[in-house]
Amino acid sequence: MDVVMLSRFQFAVASMFHFLFVPLTLGLSILTAIFETIYVKTGDEEYKRMAKFWGKLFLINFALGVVTGITLEFQFGTNWSRYSEYVGDIFGSLLAIEATLAFFLESTFIAVWHFGWRKLSPRLHCLTIWLVALASNISALWILLANGWMQHPVGYVIRNGRAELDNFMAVVTNPFGWQEFFHTVSGAYILSGFFVMGVSAYHLLRRQHISFFTKSFRVALTFALIFSLLEVFQGHIHGSEVAKIQPTKLAAMESLWETKKGAPLFLFLIPDEKNESNALELLPIPGALSLLAYHDPGAEVKGLKEFPPEERPPVTLTFLAFRTMVGLGFLFALLTIIGWFKRNRLLESRGYLKVMLYAIPLPYIALEAGWVVAEVGRQPWIVYGLMKTSEAVSPITASQVWPSLVAFILLYGFLGAVDFYLLAKFAKKGPESPEESSQVAPVTA
Repeated sequence: MDVVMLSRFQFAVASMFHFLFVPLTLGLSILTAIFETIYVKTGDEEYKRMAKFWGKLFLINFALGVVTGITLEFQFGTNWSRYSEYVGDIFGSLLAIEATLAFFLESTFIAVWHFGWRKLSPRLHCLTIWLVALASNISALWILLANGWMQHPVGYVIRNGRAELDNFMAVVTNPFGWQEFFHTVSGAYILSGFFVMGVSAYHLLRRQHISFFTKSFRVALTFALIFSLLEVFQGHIHGSEVAKIQPTKLAAMESLWETKKGAPLFLFLIPDEKNESNALELLPIPGALSLLAYHDPGAEVKGLKEFPPEERPPVTLTFLAFRTMVGLGFLFALLTIIGWFKRNRLLESRGYLKVMLYAIPLPYIALEAGWVVAEVGRQPWIVYGLMKTSEAVSPITASQVWPSLVAFILLYGFLGAVDFYLLAKFAKKGPESPEESSQVAPVTA
């Protein structure tokens, strides 16, 4: 592999590994805040134990997420220095705001929340976890606005041979960035809901802590149901934005080679990238692709052959990742709808509980697949239409990338094993007893 491919692979390894932790942080912080809010409102000590139990899992996940995220920032200097030099005015400002505003707020109040049970009143303590949740999601917003700018660059001028910031408001109100934000955080909330439901299902199947995990399951189910349905609707809106801004990505997502009016949507097809066609096309829905992309069943959808081969993204990978994400998205909506009708007889629904236990990895797969669609589907551009990935890499050799790539894989593999071991250990252990919980009761206002 050349230095460009190696650097891409290294960044993909680091970002996809980091993305295993971020979604659970985003959603579990909110669920922990919801549990603590119910405790403050009702005085039900069981909800305080829920906040502590799910909060502990949140803290483990947060710590590993921070460690794995730091190296991504360094790679903009080590592997992508020409990119940083060309667009640093814009991209760097968004990352700087994320770090100085959101990350410090999040980090500070996590400590206050963890150590403040006996030092703050219940209301003030509850406020700290809401600030953590808010900061976590604001952090995601700035990161995704930065990525949204790479997908759809706005608010810049080319001056002195580089892209310089010209309109900050255009950057922070970039519709593509906001679509990415809503799409990603909805997926994160689904993942967190499925995580809580899966762990709860594990204990309910063993008839342990029944009241505790029945309540946890129901709150997470409501949370996941709302965002599973919203995700289907929002995903359609985001897809329309992709059709308008990145027609090559849309064509790759659907493996559409010829430009067509009234383009059909094939429920099953096999791309044949080598011959610029599809090896198999089954079950077409006439006009459905045009309708989904442009809200008009007769609209023209550009095929991949409209664009030079060197400006097309990898088709098979983008297509498979997109179909995986969409298929799982509909499955999440179905599972949560079924769960809504079973929510009052969970113990009798052992088959459903087993499904939800084994479904824990599925939202992770869906989110990673979505990230592949976003990043691979944008190729060969690192900033769509403005700078190609091959132009962005640092003036280094492949032999300089190999050592760090191997080190990242080994280190992240170790950290991932530690994280999942700790999550599984404390999730299986279950919550602390009411007596243990009462030993650290917060002071009253």
